[in-house]
Amino acid sequence: MSSPKSESKGWLSRWNAVPLYVRIVLAMLLGLMTGLLLGDHALIFEIPSKVILQLLGALAPPLILIAVTHVLMTTEISGKMAGRLARLLLLNTTVAIVIGLSVANLMKPGTWSEFKSPEARTVEESERASPVDLLVQNVPKSILGPLGDKQNIIGVIFIAVAFGIALRSVKDKPIKDVRNFVEVAYEVLLIVLHWIIQLVPIGVFAIVAKVVGTEGFAPFKAMGAFILAVLLALFLQTMWYLLRIRLFSWVRPMDVLHGMRDALVMAFSTDSSTATMPVTYACLTKKVGVQEESASMGALVGANFNNDGTALYEAMAALFVAQLIGQDLSVAQQVIIVVTSIIASVGAAGIPEAGLVTMTLVFSAVGLPIEYIGLLLTVDWFLDRCRTTINVLGDVNVSCLLDGKTKPSPLSPEKPIPAPEG
Repeated sequence: MSSPKSESKGWLSRWNAVPLYVRIVLAMLLGLMTGLLLGDHALIFEIPSKVILQLLGALAPPLILIAVTHVLMTTEISGKMAGRLARLLLLNTTVAIVIGLSVANLMKPGTWSEFKSPEARTVEESERASPVDLLVQNVPKSILGPLGDKQNIIGVIFIAVAFGIALRSVKDKPIKDVRNFVEVAYEVLLIVLHWIIQLVPIGVFAIVAKVVGTEGFAPFKAMGAFILAVLLALFLQTMWYLLRIRLFSWVRPMDVLHGMRDALVMAFSTDSSTATMPVTYACLTKKVGVQEESASMGALVGANFNNDGTALYEAMAALFVAQLIGQDLSVAQQVIIVVTSIIASVGAAGIPEAGLVTMTLVFSAVGLPIEYIGLLLTVDWFLDRCRTTINVLGDVNVSCLLDGKTKPSPLSPEKPIPAPEG
């Protein structure tokens, strides 16, 4: 006879085995029903979503710091292609962000419905701090913050417990040099991030229940407009890639789409450009016919830096939330969004749900409240797959451009003979 402990562990394992996007959709439906049933009383669900977003915000700066350090330290870039690769990556990412901001400024999806800001509470409400509110206030907003605050002992305990448990899985790993130290730190941060990502369905349930209960369905009209705006921007970025391939590469755009079908479908279905990387490389060399060196630089090296879809999405999300809450962002602030999105996207390819992590940095850079990211969680599961597909197509674009306008000889030892189409 199985014990209750083993049964609960088995139930948890089965739940975690369900794809994250399925859990998010189920959480949305459950949150919808809960919000309709509770009405204004659903305001109590504001707390779990706030805690989860606060934890993501706390983990973002050290994770990006270690991720970028790890990528720059371990990526081997040599030869005359290095300069061309850097220019192509910077140009593509900048164009993606400009496209995203342009579409968001023209369509203004955040103005398509009225949204009552939760900050419009009375002073009396904000002054009534319950024990739960006090606990939420002690959840770390930054990893190093509580260490310099003698009053926030609970925050220090949060950090100590999380990293103490995470370090148990790597405690026997030897640290011989700086590279080993960075890799262990990166692995531990990813473990902690994985725990937080598992809480995302709870956050989605809480934010949907709270919004539906207190605001009705009006805010979700704006979310529909946001989805349309993001899809339009991603389509325009795709056209940019194909136009560049047509003008500056020997490969034909339709041949690229035909040859890369497997990689693009895998990117959308797995929601991971890292997992798709071997398929991307194989399709480039065997079906499209790109040289191995160009495919390696674009699909393997460039993939660590090239996250155009993610950068575009974060820039649009910041402008969308600003429009939603009636906060005007100046041209200077939008330039800050561009710079921050570029920096945050570097090295984010290996981070699960990279957009959610780095978005907290973009929001903070222009003074947007990160609690509104919770509203984006309701559609992020779908848009994340779309932008991951664009990230992979960006890698393909770079590989084709590095190959140049002259088709290599099929007898060249550097490149295998292209496989027949089909």
